Amino acid sequence: MSGPYVIRGAVSLPEAELQWRFSRSSGPGGQHVNTSDSQVELRFDLAATNSLPEVWKERALERLASRLVGGVVTVRASEHRSQWRNRETAAVRLASLLAEATAPPPRPRRATKIPRGINERRLREKKQRADTKRGRSGRDWG
Repeated sequence: MSGPYVIRGAVSLPEAELQWRFSRSSGPGGQHVNTSDSQVELRFDLAATNSLPEVWKERALERLASRLVGGVVTVRASEHRSQWRNRETAAVRLASLLAEATAPPPRPRRATKIPRGINERRLREKKQRADTKRGRSGRDWG
């Protein structure tokens, strides 16, 4: 592996809490294509981890509730033929998933009022467009 995978700031995925499982990739057969264990399944026990701050952990558990099975988040990777590259892909995917799930909520939007000049211009242009279309009718050509 290319080192610790940083989630955000000084927090990173601890290698000791990652569980790896390897299996044969699915897909069309060929010479030696399905005989190597290249699919990677990476499991991270989010509910039991102590490596994340408590606030982040609660936020991630809430946001990833649909993906969790018994408090464990699972990521699969089988895009590459190399098991090593699939390991890298799975770890990066898990780190980005956790970074997104632990991100602070966005600041609430402040409602603003549309300026009067903009609204008047919109209505004026709308009226001009209606007049243009009304002038296209052939009833006055007599």
